Amino acid sequence: MINIPKGTKDVLPKDSYKWQYIEENLRKIARLFCIDEIRTPTFEHTELFLRGVGETTDIVNKEMYTFIDKGDRSITLKPEGTAGVARSFIENSLYADTQPTKMFYITPVFRYEKPQNGRLREHHQFGIEYYGSDSPYADAEVISVAKKVFDSFGVKELVLHINNIGCPECRKRYNEALKDYLRCHLDEMCATCRERFEKNPLRILDCKEEKCKLITANAPITLDYLCDGCREHHDTLIKILDSLGIDYVVDPKIVRGLDYYTGMVFEFVSNNIGAQGTVCGGGRYNDLVSEVGGKAMPAVGFGMGIERLMLTLENLGLPIGEKNKPSVYVAPISDNARDVYMPIVAKLRDMGISVESDIMARSVKAQMKFANKIEARYVVIIGDDELTSGVVNVKDMSSGISEEVALSKLTEYFGGKI
Repeated sequence: MINIPKGTKDVLPKDSYKWQYIEENLRKIARLFCIDEIRTPTFEHTELFLRGVGETTDIVNKEMYTFIDKGDRSITLKPEGTAGVARSFIENSLYADTQPTKMFYITPVFRYEKPQNGRLREHHQFGIEYYGSDSPYADAEVISVAKKVFDSFGVKELVLHINNIGCPECRKRYNEALKDYLRCHLDEMCATCRERFEKNPLRILDCKEEKCKLITANAPITLDYLCDGCREHHDTLIKILDSLGIDYVVDPKIVRGLDYYTGMVFEFVSNNIGAQGTVCGGGRYNDLVSEVGGKAMPAVGFGMGIERLMLTLENLGLPIGEKNKPSVYVAPISDNARDVYMPIVAKLRDMGISVESDIMARSVKAQMKFANKIEARYVVIIGDDELTSGVVNVKDMSSGISEEVALSKLTEYFGGKI
């Protein structure tokens, strides 16, 4: 027997309605904000992620699925959605369009990491990307999209954490202050953080090792090193969130795990999915387009794990759609009935009515049992007697009431019922 690879999961027919419900809701919300869908390839040239995501990140160093293809090119299964969208934005000259460009995606992403609740080696992301605006009003709208998603599913027990990690000039001053603080603790930190100390000290704040978290607990905070422009951006965003009635916590420890972030960063955090409680994270990445080969273009967005969202809904006991149930089950109970029932089924389906019927040659008793199992709303029984009389028996499965209906009027009957 060949088993599924570790860190992947089948979505079985009995559960697929949950995914359809979530994805349909996400698309509906995107339409409310006039955001169009973009679809990028499952794999990209590895260089895109080295330049975009950052060589010092855990994703690039430890988690990417990278291989050499038959053309001797280094190819990587995308570990996140933003870099591919930035590449497409440049390659397809979307920057030449009237801005802003507002895009969303629903995509699989691949990371070689230890599987955990809501995070698999192949998981799925819903993401929003806004290009062309450096305004805090764009930041507030992106955050509003995420909040609207959670509100639409009935998720209330979330906390929005926001921070500002500054522009490159702010970052330069802050990195020096952070290195001054950390220098005397280098021997106590993990090997990864010691390496990050010179390459990208800000990433040390995102370390999950307990000993490193204890060291950075009293480290300088980015908000104290913001330039006037970044400070004004941060303060304006706070005022906008207040005006929208969006509750938040200013959390100076948030830096996000990807190198392309600049300025505002945020996370929505849940206490209902275990220790790794971030269900949505994003922020500004004004330098990303130039880093992957385009002209400078401000951008802001977020990524949301769909498995994590589903896990949150389940832990909160919130509904995740409804199973698909046929409106009508047609039960042919004789050989002659089997010769004529399929055109009847086809006519009902042409009317937009969901119909299930017997293709297993079951007995009458087995068909009724099956119709009950799949929770069909109505059952139509067709046998030799019904064909002779031209009248069929229609049973309402919820009330148990049966009604005789002329076979020639069956579509008209259901057209008025369903």
